[in-house]
Amino acid sequence: MMLNKPLVLTYLYLLIYILLSSGVILYNKWVLSPKYFNFPFPITLTMIHMGFSGVVAFFLVRVLKVVSPVKMTIEIYSTCVIPISAFFASSLWFGNTAYLHISVAFIQMLKALMPVATFLMAVICGIDKLRCDLFLNMLLVSFGVVISSYGEIHFNVIGTVYQVTGIFAEALRLVLTQVLLQKKGLTLNPITSLYYIAPCSFVFLFVPWYFLEKPQMEVSQIQFNFLIFFSNALCALALNFSIFLVIGRTGAVTIRVAGVLKDWILIALSTVIFPESTITGLNIIGYAVALCGVVMYNYLKVKDVRAAQLSTETLPERIVKDWKLEKKSSDIFVPDSSDDNNIRGGNSSTLVLNVDEAAPLLPSSRLSHIGRSQLTAHTA
Repeated sequence: MMLNKPLVLTYLYLLIYILLSSGVILYNKWVLSPKYFNFPFPITLTMIHMGFSGVVAFFLVRVLKVVSPVKMTIEIYSTCVIPISAFFASSLWFGNTAYLHISVAFIQMLKALMPVATFLMAVICGIDKLRCDLFLNMLLVSFGVVISSYGEIHFNVIGTVYQVTGIFAEALRLVLTQVLLQKKGLTLNPITSLYYIAPCSFVFLFVPWYFLEKPQMEVSQIQFNFLIFFSNALCALALNFSIFLVIGRTGAVTIRVAGVLKDWILIALSTVIFPESTITGLNIIGYAVALCGVVMYNYLKVKDVRAAQLSTETLPERIVKDWKLEKKSSDIFVPDSSDDNNIRGGNSSTLVLNVDEAAPLLPSSRLSHIGRSQLTAHTA
């Protein structure tokens, strides 16, 4: 029996993505937690990620010339890159700070709110309409998160506020990314995204770092461990490219399943690695309820996108697509526009996958031009 090499390679990429994503989140928690490595400076850690990513991107673009920079004007930079970088830096700052106060498991449960936040931001920005079916899904997700929060033994208001604020900042960044970059017709791949946005985010993070963390670092006895921070930043950078590889070989459904599997694995691993993280029955029930809402929400958005695509196709194009679908046994990557558009955006302004804030710039495969051409729904 011969192995299907493309299929094996696809699952290998998915495995690498799950391992890197889970590993970076657990690594960040270990570095920041006072009980372990004891480096309670989330802004500093995020700046290290941004600085490292920016330097690597500059080397790839300007020295090795792996990719060419886009035609960036002052107007595009000031109206697109700067506001996107500002909200991106904010989401990383707040999301990483949450690690100091609440467990990894509870953070993953709170991230189920990402579709709610993105949907609300999309409606406010006018790129999505308030619909009854989607609104009911949002209520179900919110209800599940409330149950999960009520069952949290070590509930911390400050940590929860930080995480939820980070989620809404990330949601606004995603919506702005689609609105602003689509309007300018600008497409960024992972390398050029890092090249333009990482340095700008570093500058935004420098301001709160100077006033909030620099004074504390001057009086603390914490020593800088180069190997720890270099490996941490390297893992986060590798996660960016693993997301890019996964999206290039799979369909939207496969990525969603992988994201859900990753979240459950991460919740289980965090309780083993960090024994102080305790999961209760209410935690699990609440998260399961929220997850049902997220799955239904994603299904409705995919259905909307495919309906919009079918309405614009000619009859011969539809016949060819139906013939391809009959030959396709799974949603493993086929160079067809249907799966590609599910990832890239189109009508899917709020088509959100599970938030992967572990990646320093691609906080998940979700609505955004950052990544492949665009990635559809994040902490370094």
